[in-house]
Amino acid sequence: MRFSVNIPNFGDFADPRTVAQVAAAAEQAGWDGLFVWDHVVHDKRERQGVPFGDPWILLTAAALATTTLRLGTLVTPVARRRPEQLARQVATLDALSGGRVIFGAGLGGPIEDEYGSFGEPTDPRVLAGRLDEGLELLRRYWSGEPVSHEGQHYTVRDVTLLPATVQRPHPPVWIGGFWPNRPPMRRAARWDGAVPLFASARHGLIPPLDEVRDLVACLRQLRGADGAPFEIVLGGASPTDAARAHDVIGPLIDAGATWWDERQLQTGAGLDRFEPVMRRIEQGPPVF
Repeated sequence: MRFSVNIPNFGDFADPRTVAQVAAAAEQAGWDGLFVWDHVVHDKRERQGVPFGDPWILLTAAALATTTLRLGTLVTPVARRRPEQLARQVATLDALSGGRVIFGAGLGGPIEDEYGSFGEPTDPRVLAGRLDEGLELLRRYWSGEPVSHEGQHYTVRDVTLLPATVQRPHPPVWIGGFWPNRPPMRRAARWDGAVPLFASARHGLIPPLDEVRDLVACLRQLRGADGAPFEIVLGGASPTDAARAHDVIGPLIDAGATWWDERQLQTGAGLDRFEPVMRRIEQGPPVF
């Protein structure tokens, strides 16, 4: 089991210098990863007047402040990005960090705010098509080989993007989506990991064990017995007391979780505030 810290890209964490400080503290305290959100406005009414930072610049600051911490987004909405620009950003960060990037991808949301506000399509089926086509383009761009592509959403004419990513064949790709929806998990099964969200457990709440078991069984059935590494990333606000943390996270590990992503409650005042996040980071990850 590995342990990461999860922060939004708004509020106090819109400042790359703050994120660099968070990353350095997390590495020193023994955490394995730092993941940031990738939003433009999030819920634009709730976040009105709140500053936002670009996630790739925030992660660049984190990379420069650390040497071992894994870094990435949870999650990047590929459908509202240009795949060629996104490929460049990820490859550049992978080079800068010495191969420490994990790429989290999904539809993103809220769809009306994050897409509709800018005249982008809001039909989830269209966005899912752009996500899948965009992911395949990213895979090909990251290879450093020539790419030509004529698809439903994107066209590429004889382009080679160099340098290729440091990690070969590409950085790990984790797919986010709400469980028990099956399409995001079918997508995840084709890549390197799943980052499920649960309709029954808002961001920061511990996911129900029975639903985790059902999810893991579904993913194992979808993936078959190919033996390739595959991460199952769960998260929430864990107890700081060691015994209670064992009681909460231990059964999730037994069920198949491979990463625990430490999160603030989305409904809490500490979600985008430096002090409560730093307090939790300095206490260190659960020990198993």
